Amino acid sequence: MSDTLWAPEARRVDEANISAFARQLQATQGRVFDSYDALYDFSIGAPRSFWRAIWEFCEVRGQPGEEVLTDAERMPGARWFPGARLNFAENLLRQRDERPAIIFESETGLTRTITHEQLYRQVAGVAAALRAAGVAPGDRVAGFLPNLPETVIAMLAATSVGAVWSSCSPDFGTEGVVDRLGQVEPRVLFTTDSYAYNGKTHDCLQRVGEISRAIPAIEHIVMVPYLGPASTGHLKEAVTWDEFIREATEIEFERLPFDHPLYILFSSGTTGVPKCIVHGAGGTLLQHLKELVLHTDLKPGDRMCYFTTCGWMMWNWLASSLATGAAMVLYEGSPFYPTPGRMFDVIDAHDISVFGTGAKMISAWEKAGIRPMDSHSLKALRTLLSTGSPLAPESFEYVYRDIKQDICLSSISGGTDIISCFALGCPVLPVRRGELQCLGLGMRVEIRRDDGALADVGETGELCCSAPFPSMPVGFWNDPDGRKYQAAYFDQFPGIWAHGDFAQITQTRGMVIFGRSDATLNPGGVRIGTAEIYRQVEQLDEILESICVGQDWDNDVRVVLFVRLREGLLLDDDLRERVRAKVRANTTPRHVPAKVIQVADIPRTVSGKIVELAVRNVIHGRPVKNVDALANPEALKLYAHIEELDS
Repeated sequence: MSDTLWAPEARRVDEANISAFARQLQATQGRVFDSYDALYDFSIGAPRSFWRAIWEFCEVRGQPGEEVLTDAERMPGARWFPGARLNFAENLLRQRDERPAIIFESETGLTRTITHEQLYRQVAGVAAALRAAGVAPGDRVAGFLPNLPETVIAMLAATSVGAVWSSCSPDFGTEGVVDRLGQVEPRVLFTTDSYAYNGKTHDCLQRVGEISRAIPAIEHIVMVPYLGPASTGHLKEAVTWDEFIREATEIEFERLPFDHPLYILFSSGTTGVPKCIVHGAGGTLLQHLKELVLHTDLKPGDRMCYFTTCGWMMWNWLASSLATGAAMVLYEGSPFYPTPGRMFDVIDAHDISVFGTGAKMISAWEKAGIRPMDSHSLKALRTLLSTGSPLAPESFEYVYRDIKQDICLSSISGGTDIISCFALGCPVLPVRRGELQCLGLGMRVEIRRDDGALADVGETGELCCSAPFPSMPVGFWNDPDGRKYQAAYFDQFPGIWAHGDFAQITQTRGMVIFGRSDATLNPGGVRIGTAEIYRQVEQLDEILESICVGQDWDNDVRVVLFVRLREGLLLDDDLRERVRAKVRANTTPRHVPAKVIQVADIPRTVSGKIVELAVRNVIHGRPVKNVDALANPEALKLYAHIEELDS
């Protein structure tokens, strides 16, 4: 199969938002932008002109001020739009009409549609209630909620008054929630009675009581009814959503500085107490508009769905789609219930034009034999987004073979740390097998060697960014001198953001990511990305998924591969040898696992990411901190005291 799997037709290129942006830029800059590379080079070479143009093209509501960037040589320390005043929610609520703004569907069959006008009025009511409760700019408001319309409404209401929003999904345990929200001390907690997943209903009320007792700062608990009646249960201090909300038709938006805190997001917390990452309103808005409008080509009237919980940054990214005039489609529940093809039912039912998910879901579709090309229309779907982990080349092929041929498959990569992406898709560029299409506009992305030197094109190393960008964190919560922030990203290469991904930039200026650099394997001192092994192993039909770690052994590191097989299968010597042969034939002898071991489950975070470092700690007899951050912490026990690892 050719490396180029898809290329846009001339009409799609001409009608793309990014083409319109380039034409507008040509008129103001007096130069020609006849390729993505030319536009990208301008975006990193003239950041002030570029980001001012983003503000204007995306029609940001607010005052931009005179300056775009000061202290540009400081990283961290640069300041974007220091004289600006804006409100994040005001920009997301700019539409007031009868078109859908939020479309909701759950695995239980519940559906709802909220228009832009209805959304505005509901946000107005909650914002008025927050003001009545004394919530002021800088106060924290939190959600312990499923992916409901009320979650979006509460966030918009909080940010409209200048409060800082933070959220955890209800699949977090009590300790996991307290470890996160307890650090930021919210005054108001929005929560719900229960949630459904994979055909089962899970109660939330007991954990809400435990959370409220553990976080004294919580003054108000607002209960959003979901699967039960409108009741606060035994929580006497709580009120229902309808009891809390006030009558209001207009919103008094607080316009605040560009870097006023908007969101507090959390690191995974699998290596200690989660870091509280503070993101500013202006940087988040500008970066998301750039990515949604230019890279994703989202237009007014489009319908965008990202399969996510409100504990993953993709929820925040999805919410920003409201600023484009598109409708956001929320799905709550298991993506495989009651059938593995449920998401394609949702795509067809709601005419979704842009759908996003994790790379593992795409792989799981293929393993389950899902072939939507034969069973679904997908007539509106023009873009499929993938993130969370590297998308295997074989998954690229699966999409074009079995899902849809005329589709822009955009593998994107960034993270909670930047609430956005370093590498993304682009509607005017071809899709190449195994590659992220391009580096993000305005992001001076580089690959660096261990000694800090720039890597050559095609050379693998540390993904870095060597110039400031608007969505850099404002800082970490409770880090007054900035030491934690500095240590997290800038200690490895002073003045340069080191992101923690093992990657390479290709000859076509796309990107390939090989996994987290802190989970990189080093047999014989040679750095190997775990994704290189997963790509080979998970092509075998018997293997559903795998996790690979390095084990300290005989003064070196050996590669250990754990595999989860299809139900009823047992790992035998023949399959072990086929695994090794597959890896050896398509990578190098150093990639070949010294041990291949069957396990019943693979531990992952609540956002679905496998936790290689946690498994590595377990096999070495080291403690795993904050196991409550895992969706299935009991799976870690499967990796302890494995006799096969003693020889």
